[in-house]
Amino acid sequence: MKNKNKLDPFCVVRQTTLNSVISCSGIALHSGGKVSLTLKPAEAGHGIVFKRTDIKGGGAEIPARWDRVVDTTMCTTLGNGEGVTISTVEHLMAAFAGCRIDNALVEVSGPEVPIMDGSAQPFVFLVECAGIKELDAPRRVIRIKKAVSVSDGDGMATLVPGKGLSVNFEIDFDSAAVSRQVLEVGLFNGSFKKELARARTFGFLHEVERLRAAGLARGGSLDNAIVISGDKVLNEDGLRYDNEFVRHKALDAVGDLYLAGAPVVGRFHGVCSGHAANNSLLATLFADPDAWEYDAITAEEENSMLTMAYVPKTVAKEVAATA
Repeated sequence: MKNKNKLDPFCVVRQTTLNSVISCSGIALHSGGKVSLTLKPAEAGHGIVFKRTDIKGGGAEIPARWDRVVDTTMCTTLGNGEGVTISTVEHLMAAFAGCRIDNALVEVSGPEVPIMDGSAQPFVFLVECAGIKELDAPRRVIRIKKAVSVSDGDGMATLVPGKGLSVNFEIDFDSAAVSRQVLEVGLFNGSFKKELARARTFGFLHEVERLRAAGLARGGSLDNAIVISGDKVLNEDGLRYDNEFVRHKALDAVGDLYLAGAPVVGRFHGVCSGHAANNSLLATLFADPDAWEYDAITAEEENSMLTMAYVPKTVAKEVAATA
């Protein structure tokens, strides 16, 4: 008798959505106001779509796609033709990517997704509480066929062919609290939740003061960000990972790449890059039809990725040796 629980290795993997509706509320990072967030199931092919519930009438929906990005200052902001925007989408998008959610309606009561604790973990928790439901449609991926690269000032971002999505990121800050950090992580077998989800956004105290003077970061605090002053971390509880800073940059990249409209199958390499470079990389990718293909993923291929032996390669902060 065949094992009915064993998936045919040549069957295509199905799309997913949430199994139930779930809501939360939190603080908007820049306005400082309270905002409500509701995640709802959606049908196959719907994708991830944001909806501003404070906007009455039509025009309140914004598809979560790279070509709907209208600003990358301090966060990723999406917009539509009616001038409606939604900001700080990258942490939620990273959680959707890490949890393999293909379709969802995201209702937000204001112009920003709540910052929560500054990481993707609260959103992962919401998805896990809502549950994941398979849909009767094949899951398709963006398969990288050749290397594409962009430069943004001192930063650089590259995509090359590879199995699954792996992220290699490098940062280098003129602060002993951060210094140089390098991380390579493959998003296989639940590694997003373990390796990236809890990494929080970070900033320097002098930058926070400047942003607030400009009317930004009004909701920022030690409860939702790592704050650095000189060479010290001001948060009493310290860091969640020794190299939490580079892990958060990798988390941001995962969220920005999920704006491709489907999971990316390839290797991402970022060097001191941010939201602008991530979005420019997707624009460059889709401008070259020979660099990618839209393809179904088989259970055999996905199972091979899920069972890959994975050891994260990290280089912790480098401190110059003293005599």
